[in-house]
Amino acid sequence: MKYYTIHEVSKILGVSAQTLRNWDKSGKLKPNHKSPNGYRYYSENDLNALLNVKSQTGKTVGYCRVSSPKQRDDLERQEENMKIYLLSQGKPFEIISDIGSGINYKRKGLQELIKGMANRSISKVVVLYKDRLTRFGFELIEYIAELYGCEIEVIDTTEKTQQEELVEDLVQIITVFSCKLQGKRANKAKKMIKELTENDKDD
Repeated sequence: MKYYTIHEVSKILGVSAQTLRNWDKSGKLKPNHKSPNGYRYYSENDLNALLNVKSQTGKTVGYCRVSSPKQRDDLERQEENMKIYLLSQGKPFEIISDIGSGINYKRKGLQELIKGMANRSISKVVVLYKDRLTRFGFELIEYIAELYGCEIEVIDTTEKTQQEELVEDLVQIITVFSCKLQGKRANKAKKMIKELTENDKDD
């Protein structure tokens, strides 16, 4: 059987080593054994049992996102719709909101989600649409969630055409880079975005 040191367990559970020492003293989580010099060791079975309990009691999080502060009204509508949906499920939940590009992986809310998955404090993430979570790499984040026993639920699973997805992806990429441009270059990028969206509507 495999055994883990106190520092390995602290990383797996997402708690400090001192918290584990306190749990040992209170009887909440006793190590399997201690070495002659006092080091704590936890068994694989004990750790798996604790992880299963933690994953079952993890919270549900509704995640909402818009690309810019100008879309704050849209963000509020997302939050309201999310609350209505989650309330109908009859379970405790929390809302995490982000304002940032779908291709920006440094978003505070997204990083909070991934951290919660990793320490198993989040057992379910709910989004209205896949692209609210991320524009690219949804399957990768979904895989990471599965590794930690977290489920990702997409409320609206309506499939978009390849053309619609391509236009949205191009608009997102150009928008991000246009924010870094100035003067004529920025205006040219904005004109390109306008043409893409208008052509998509016409088609």
